[in-house]
Amino acid sequence: MIPQVQESDYLYSIPKSFSTRAIHTGQHAEPIHGSVNVPIHLSTTYKQKAPGQPYSSFDYTRCGNPTRAALEECIADLENSKHCITFSSGCAAMSCIINICKHGEQIICCDDVYGGTQRYMRNFTVKNHGIEVLFVDITDPENVAKAVTEKTKLIWIETPTNPTLKIVDIAAVCKIAKENKILSVVDNTFATPYLQTPRDLGADITVNSGTKYMGGHSDVVFGSLTCNDKELYDRLFFSAKSQGGCPSVFDCYLIMRSLKTLELRVKQATKNAYIFAKYLESNPLVEKVIYPGLPSHPQHELVKRQQRGGGAMISFYVKGGFEETSKLLKALKIFTLAESLGGVESLIEVPSVMTHGSVPADVRNQLGITDNLVRVSIGIENVEDLINDMEEALKASH
Repeated sequence: MIPQVQESDYLYSIPKSFSTRAIHTGQHAEPIHGSVNVPIHLSTTYKQKAPGQPYSSFDYTRCGNPTRAALEECIADLENSKHCITFSSGCAAMSCIINICKHGEQIICCDDVYGGTQRYMRNFTVKNHGIEVLFVDITDPENVAKAVTEKTKLIWIETPTNPTLKIVDIAAVCKIAKENKILSVVDNTFATPYLQTPRDLGADITVNSGTKYMGGHSDVVFGSLTCNDKELYDRLFFSAKSQGGCPSVFDCYLIMRSLKTLELRVKQATKNAYIFAKYLESNPLVEKVIYPGLPSHPQHELVKRQQRGGGAMISFYVKGGFEETSKLLKALKIFTLAESLGGVESLIEVPSVMTHGSVPADVRNQLGITDNLVRVSIGIENVEDLINDMEEALKASH
């Protein structure tokens, strides 16, 4: 029996005119032929009136493109920011930001983060760039204050964290950053701008892996960053232009198309996740459920202050070990065993051997990323079908 829920159970507030902005901002009808959709401008270069005098602000597509510019205007608006830069992946956005740090400087990074962030920080940032990285449990802002030194130039926040869904008090950590003249970055991938706008809480930079909810259909790899400060934007744009990790124009079109339904998708997925998480809590074969939208989450009150809903990501511990967990995942019929998240389809994985397999084993164990931890990205299918699928698979696994 699927419990009846009210919208207020899983959504705490709704951003003003979100879908209207997602559909219209930057996306004006094309003036010559009246095309309703923004054209896909495939040209890599642009004719100039005279040497050094382009017809518009575009001269070479690595540096800018009309299709990309329309998308960037839209994303900036959804994140309540003035500026946006888009990339070929979330990792490209991350490396662009880290590239403005210098040899000998220091980054404080949330300890429980996306495996790709861990990999980049532990290897390229430290070994290749000579930038010190401190991994800190920043769910306690006091830990951040204690870790700050004169060398600290950047604080990297991810909230909810990946994969244990801890919540970082963005306002508190960003306050510490500002007091010490340190840049603050928030990875907003799990929450999306629909459920959380870090800039409103004091973040200098918001970064998204648009591959996930922004794209929403598991068919495009994409990244973005937004900020308000023009001088900071200029530094980041120079880094991005020099690095060359710009997205393809067709990928920009796909993201622009998908943003139009972001509210509808995230809203439905969040509702499904809330119902599904309540079901998991009632199942005796599940050891523990981690979902920000449940009162059982230790930071649920912070979630209600900071986010507009619990989101569509759930993590849970299966009773038993890797054998039972593996049997569970292989027995599922609707859930797809795959990495990534945020698509319309429900995905499931074991972080210890998949998304976070490159994280050192001792670090994984310390963070609770054990072999019986399962991460679920809830999609927009019929939630009763998802529950029935999980129920049968859990029975088959024990």
